[in-house]
Amino acid sequence: MDLSVITVTWNSGEKIERQMQSVALACQAISWEQIVVDNNSADNTVSAVQKFPGVKLIINQENKGFGAANNQAWREAVGRYILFLNPDMRAEAGSFDKLVRFMDTHPAAGIVGCKLVTEAGELNPATTPRRFPTLFNQMVIVSKLHHFFPQLLDKYRFADFDAGREQAVSSVQGSFMLVRRELLNKLGWAFDPRYFIWFEDVDLCREAKRLGYKVIYTPSVSCVDYAGDSFKKRSTWWKQKQFIKSMVKYFIKWGI
Repeated sequence: MDLSVITVTWNSGEKIERQMQSVALACQAISWEQIVVDNNSADNTVSAVQKFPGVKLIINQENKGFGAANNQAWREAVGRYILFLNPDMRAEAGSFDKLVRFMDTHPAAGIVGCKLVTEAGELNPATTPRRFPTLFNQMVIVSKLHHFFPQLLDKYRFADFDAGREQAVSSVQGSFMLVRRELLNKLGWAFDPRYFIWFEDVDLCREAKRLGYKVIYTPSVSCVDYAGDSFKKRSTWWKQKQFIKSMVKYFIKWGI
């Protein structure tokens, strides 16, 4: 099989049906499967997914976190490539066919991200590739200093990023991340299980580079990203707590 699309849901009923419909349209010339892991949703997410009989659904009785749930699905996936795709996304028709061809012709690419856009088709600066975190730029984020001095994050946020040019980057967004299976096989997991949420995507990009793969951004494919739809349901305190916990784990692992 060419492609396994893995989606983790949590109270995603408002968007998941549209995402799954778009996935089917994005895969017109390849063999594919979609695996959805639901992290104990309290809304209609499970019943919405069950409307698609060809989709494999894993139902968790507790919220295991983003990384752990993706790992559950990866262990059952059979595709040559794995696409980690958030539920609040809408793919273009035929776009996953293009990405599989891209990976087939770029053997050095371990991870590929695409152009993430708003519903109006405009580039969303919040979803562009990032440089690897440093303790300084993460402390700026935690302290909210960037709200007063946004230039402090220019380097980290790749302020001069050219979204129209294909290029190697440090990291791409975990909301849309196409990964070569052999890379994950070498690691033994899709995302490092020590992270509950946050930093697992940049961690995987660092692992890819450590193993000699490239992380590539390509504008040849775009995808609508509704950006953090599930996160809007969480309190500011919960998000801050999880961010700091994962940040500490990241710097313990990789150094400051």
